[in-house]
Parts: sequence; C-alpha cells; structure tokens
Amino acid sequence: MDHISKYLTKEIKLSCYEDKLFKSDLMFDDHMLVWFISGETKIIQADKTYYFHAGDTFLIPRNQLATVVNCPKDGLPHKTVVLHLSVERLKHYYEKIDLPKPIRPEQCIYSFNNHPLLKSYLNSLLPYFEMEETFPEHIASLKITEAIAILRSVNPDVDKVLAHFDAPGKIDLIHFMERNFMFNMPLEKLGYLTGRSLSTFNRDFKRHFNNTPQKWLIAKRLELAYYQLSEKNRKPKDVFLEVGFEDLSHFSFAFKKKYGISPTQLKPGLP
Repeated sequence: MDHISKYLTKEIKLSCYEDKLFKSDLMFDDHMLVWFISGETKIIQADKTYYFHAGDTFLIPRNQLATVVNCPKDGLPHKTVVLHLSVERLKHYYEKIDLPKPIRPEQCIYSFNNHPLLKSYLNSLLPYFEMEETFPEHIASLKITEAIAILRSVNPDVDKVLAHFDAPGKIDLIHFMERNFMFNMPLEKLGYLTGRSLSTFNRDFKRHFNNTPQKWLIAKRLELAYYQLSEKNRKPKDVFLEVGFEDLSHFSFAFKKKYGISPTQLKPGLP
C-alpha cells in the first residue's frame, strides 16, 4: 500500500492513498473534519452508509464505530485534508462560551456539501504543506480555532457533538452488539463504548450470549453474509468487507466451514 501522510502538526495532515482500495474499521478518539481533494470514501455504520467525493467536507464524531473504505477515482489518488479536533482543544474553546444545558451528542456524520466558508478555509491550508520548516504551533492553534468557529457558523447543531466531553456511559450490551457486530474492534474498545472494563465486558457478554465474543462475532458475520448472498444476490467480493472480514480467502474458508459450501456456490433464494 502506497500511503503518504504529511503532517503540519499532529492535528492537521494531508493524506494520500495511491492504492486501488484501503479498508479499515475505526473508532476515532478525536472528532475528524475531512475535506476531499480527490478520490472516494465509503463509510459504513450500523444504520447508514455514506459516500463522499471530491469537494465534499464531513465531520465524523469521536467514539463512533465505522468501516471506512478509501479508493482512488477518475485516475486520481484518494487525497484529503484531515483535522483532528481533540477534546483538549475543544474544552479550551468552549470554556469561554455559555451554552444551554444539557448538551446531548448527535451520533451522526455531518456533511457540509462543499460550503464556501469551509472550502475557502481548507484551501488556505494547502500552501502550508509545501513548507520545509516546522509549522508554528501558535498558527496551528489559530487554524484549529478558525475551523471550529466556521463549523458552528455553518451548522450550530455541531455544538451538541463538539461540546460533549463525557466518556460513554453503561448501555445495553445486547442492543449494542446486535447493531455493531460487523466492526473489527479490539474488545477493550467495545467495552469502552458500552461503559465497561474489559473484564466486565467479557463477563456480561458470557452471561447474555452464552458464548465468547470472538465465536459469536464470526457466527453473526457469517449469518449476515449468507443473507446478503442468498437473498440479495450479491457477490462475495462485495460482501466480505462489509460484514467484518479482512480478506476474501479467510471469509471463504470460514463460510465453507460453517455452511459446507463456498460463497460462490450459494445460489439466490436458498433456504
């Protein structure tokens, strides 16, 4: 994989993928503001799939599970400017602002449809990536602050996300896992998102599902793949990433072990 990242600071980077496709399951520790210069990204969440192309700008909140598929398009690489909006930066920004309480986070991706304020701002960052010397930290801080101010101007609802600093609270484990089993995340992160330590997560999982997380996850992913192949007439190469497998050969091996036939042998409409 030919991936190039050029950092102005740890919070501002230019990212470029030359490969045909790059897929990862992610949970960001920071809010991520992403501006597309070229290429295409597909973001798959539990209840929605998003597509972003050249000129698009979106904000993905922290602590959300997503499968992200990046790929070149129209002969151009997948190229983006990415800003990390950290909790520390945001706390410093919002401590001077009186907001109504309580702030409840909106767990969704915000799309800004090539808004001219954001487009102008993000274009202003591009010349800085040509600098040979170190980008001054005080200027980087100003640019982050400018980004937050523009986001709030374009869509005031982002305060519900950006001004929310609490860790995830304890939530219903069954509902969470049934919605998010297709994401490849360390069990520690799944525990964190459900408000549990790793030991409590494993204990509660065993009590609710009478199985280990690893075995249960593989079974659920294969069930979803079976449905997509047999009922939706989709192809294995279009399914394996979305249901949580990392490569086609591993998916095919696990599928045949469970169902006795390979994914390519499964015919639409089978019971």
